[in-house]
Amino acid sequence: MFISNAYAQAATSSVESSLTSFLPIILMFVVLYFLMIRPQMKRQKEQKAMMEALAKGDEVVTAGGILGKVTKVTDAYVTVEVAEGTEAIVQKAAISTLLPKGTIKSL
Repeated sequence: MFISNAYAQAATSSVESSLTSFLPIILMFVVLYFLMIRPQMKRQKEQKAMMEALAKGDEVVTAGGILGKVTKVTDAYVTVEVAEGTEAIVQKAAISTLLPKGTIKSL
């Protein structure tokens, strides 16, 4: 009628061994989160804040490497003056870096 002690111990050890076998996989996901996913989310948040803070007179670098001064900002596009009297319209997402004021001296 009763389960012998040998059977009860075998069932307990199999549960522990299956949990121990999943431990490396769980640990890999935790490391993946802290090394890849979390920094990427932080970078995206900083990029979004930079795009929302764009204003007339800011000096920027586009994704294509063009340096210029922002002359007009709309919801989706930014007009960038790349040379005296020469303007280019680019998408806000194409702005990669916001430069400190006075970096571009030739404009």
